[in-house]
Amino acid sequence: MIRRDEIVAAARGWRGTPYCHQASCKGAGADCLGLVRGVWREVMGAEPERAPAYSPGWAESGGGDALLEAARRHLTEIPCTSFLAGDVLLFRWRRHLPAKHAGIAISADSMIHAQEGAAVAEVALSAWWRRHLAFAFRFPGVPD
Repeated sequence: MIRRDEIVAAARGWRGTPYCHQASCKGAGADCLGLVRGVWREVMGAEPERAPAYSPGWAESGGGDALLEAARRHLTEIPCTSFLAGDVLLFRWRRHLPAKHAGIAISADSMIHAQEGAAVAEVALSAWWRRHLAFAFRFPGVPD
């Protein structure tokens, strides 16, 4: 069984990793998906599938909601109002657009994420982030 504090510790270990599109290497480079993939490897083991190549503007190019679909294949969806430390959060910039950003909740008020132009960081879940929160997921085997 995976514990929430293990997920939080793994995510915090990525702080300071430079942003790098499509990367997932702690200390060397990661984007938001790469951060979630790296934490998965640390707490769960091998990744369940290989992430396909994607462009920086992949979510706007049409063709579904790839990030959401992948999360639904491998994580347990929970109500956005029920997330706890260690849960994965997905964000949409606009209601009609696909989910485009991911982070890992550290508490009810903060998350760790990778954002273009900045290193992986722990940030407050401000009103702006909460307005864009579209989905929440739990790692498999993590108790409520």
